Amino acid sequence: MTTTSDLTVKETAQLAGVTANVVEKALETKVLKAKEKKARRRGGATRFLPVNAVIYLAAIKAAKLTDLPVKYKKALWAQLKTLEVGTLKPVEFAPMAILKVDELVSEPYAKALRYVNARDAHIVSNPEILGGTPVIANTRITVYSVLARLEDGEGLDEIAGDYPSVPREAFEAAAIYAKANPMMGRPKRPWHAAA
Repeated sequence: MTTTSDLTVKETAQLAGVTANVVEKALETKVLKAKEKKARRRGGATRFLPVNAVIYLAAIKAAKLTDLPVKYKKALWAQLKTLEVGTLKPVEFAPMAILKVDELVSEPYAKALRYVNARDAHIVSNPEILGGTPVIANTRITVYSVLARLEDGEGLDEIAGDYPSVPREAFEAAAIYAKANPMMGRPKRPWHAAA
């Protein structure tokens, strides 16, 4: 796998199974360092992390190492950021301190890699299409409509079955993208909800 696409702070949090506050704390303590780049969409995030940050955050959570001193967190990240994208193996981040990230985070990391590839291949935002609302490429299916259907109890396979020409991974990426990039504008008011 040769993907090098970066993730926003919120995408990283979603994929690692942590809150955005956990990612922000790692940035604040300078364990992780975000790259400043042009937003993918108007008004979107401009701070990005490498996909390997998912390994670090998911491993810290899975191994219950949230209280690990910052110097060891930095040492762990120094080892993890050098792993070739798509590769997981145990890393020694201090003398005799080995973390078996290959066992701890294989599932969230695989999901992150699938997401990055699917997002880059299938999620587009064009001002000419629905005013720039992110959609699945070559359709008018918004990422938010996919997420809404999932939240209403439908499954990914059911949604994908309604659109046989759209790959299933496009819907999975759309849901993650929508969670990490909430719709801009006024929040819904409870009294406007459908009865």
